[in-house]
Amino acid sequence: MSIVLEARDLRRHYSVSKGLFADPATLKALDGASFSLARGKTLAVVGESGCGKSTLARILTMIEEPTSGSFRIGDTEVVGATVAARKALRPKVQIVFQNPYGSLNLRQKIGHALEEPLLVNGRFSGAERTAKAREMMALVGLRPEHYDRYPHMFSGGQRQRIAIGRALMLNPRLVVADEPVSALDISIQAQVLNLMMDLQAELNLAYLFISHDLSVVQHIANDVLVMYLGRTVEHGPKETLFARPRHPYTMALMAATPRVDPERRIAVQILKGELPSPLNPPKGCAFHTRCPFAQDRCRAEVPALRPIDGRLAACHFAEQIAGQG
Repeated sequence: MSIVLEARDLRRHYSVSKGLFADPATLKALDGASFSLARGKTLAVVGESGCGKSTLARILTMIEEPTSGSFRIGDTEVVGATVAARKALRPKVQIVFQNPYGSLNLRQKIGHALEEPLLVNGRFSGAERTAKAREMMALVGLRPEHYDRYPHMFSGGQRQRIAIGRALMLNPRLVVADEPVSALDISIQAQVLNLMMDLQAELNLAYLFISHDLSVVQHIANDVLVMYLGRTVEHGPKETLFARPRHPYTMALMAATPRVDPERRIAVQILKGELPSPLNPPKGCAFHTRCPFAQDRCRAEVPALRPIDGRLAACHFAEQIAGQG
């Protein structure tokens, strides 16, 4: 199994001003993420808004530097790499953004949008770029006559196909998909997800799939990383987590996911209250203010991410609460 990405204790902290005379506060957007991802596999990163998913995406696509920690793409360590090494790595990691309406230049024909990554990276002649763009259009399910059309002439699902095709023009090893179907109609989401899975099988791609929708994650993921306020609270194979979640936050997310089969529903208490401010997170376990199983230990001691029942979970009482939902 070829490992495409390996991350070790990635952190991203920001200094945030609290006013003219106040000391700046530290916002821990990402506070220790470790995982590996192999070719042909999908790691889903899930959690509410503000849990650190998009910060992780920006680090892995080299848009931002981590505050600490490290990660490797293939055999190359990215943190501390030279400018030349990073330039060589960037084509290997591409991103598909959430909003297909905002990720395309409305003044640029889609054929030129597909050619642009090849042009920027100085690859191929004009005729070769055009040929490869047309090949990619066919691969993502677009017709030849679409080449000279503008983005406003396409539906949301078609625009996301264009965005996916553009991300694949440089033959990346890893595609970071940041909520790639959340802006689409439900009827179109399955089509785009199935396209991504077909492309993964054909091109042996690795996906880091960011989502808040567990029904989507269940369809596409191999492994799942659940985050809360910048920290990993559960991480393991999809089948293991969905069959029997061990962290109450994972249980709550699954309880909020609609299920037709009543036997597969999780009846744990739905989350109450708002996500705490990352500028002032609760002491101890950050989830204890919303957890129906919280005890005194949870309010005082940060739980370690530890192996249990075929996955990693950060809960003091994971053994006792499992199955209570």
